[in-house]
Amino acid sequence: MSPVEIISYQPQYQSSFRDLNVEWLEKYFYVEPVDEEVLQNPQKHIIAPGGNIFFARSPEGILGTVALMKIEDDVFELTKMAVTAAAQGKRIGQQLMQHAIDFARKQGWRRLIIYTNSRLINAVHIYRKYGFVDIPIEPDVHYERADIKMKLDLS
Repeated sequence: MSPVEIISYQPQYQSSFRDLNVEWLEKYFYVEPVDEEVLQNPQKHIIAPGGNIFFARSPEGILGTVALMKIEDDVFELTKMAVTAAAQGKRIGQQLMQHAIDFARKQGWRRLIIYTNSRLINAVHIYRKYGFVDIPIEPDVHYERADIKMKLDLS
């Protein structure tokens, strides 16, 4: 596989952002209305409020993506992480994770949070490897599939 570069969101990658996430969601769960809204309008829901979307790009194309969505001034949700089936197992997700964490620290943000599901054993393991710890999940969480909430304090 060719080298991977991590790039920031550009409008021409909106369909890649949506397609990667829909592929992942349909493999493990289903696309919830909140997902559909964010995936159709990433500029409105992620970029404009101060978040960012990153892509893992190689000469073969876009291999993965992750987003940082603003929750509070210095708290962001690490969300919408997906890697193409062909690139899974090649540490693309970990490169995206590290890039997102490094970016958040450079911005001076206080905390990242993640909502996930206990069925995603490998993902939960990777989150813990990067220092995320479990915290109580709110009863009215915006994802039906979420049964775990984690945080990473950045300072």
